[in-house]
Amino acid sequence: MKKIEILGTGCAKCHKLEEMVRDIVTKEDINAEISKINDLKKIMSYGVMTTPALVIDGEVKAAGKLPSTEEIKKMIIQK
Repeated sequence: MKKIEILGTGCAKCHKLEEMVRDIVTKEDINAEISKINDLKKIMSYGVMTTPALVIDGEVKAAGKLPSTEEIKKMIIQK
């Protein structure tokens, strides 16, 4: 099971990233646990200074921008 974390403090892009990730996981039938992290200390523990950020299995895949649906899908499906 993939562990996906969306890091963000509640901005519009953070909400959009969460929505996109949930949509992809549902459409692609991916077994994943999705969580939203809005605690600044936890976000900074990943070395992320700008949100939104996408963390998959403990690895920061994107930060400070909203990736496209295709980019997110590739990040999630990667082994």
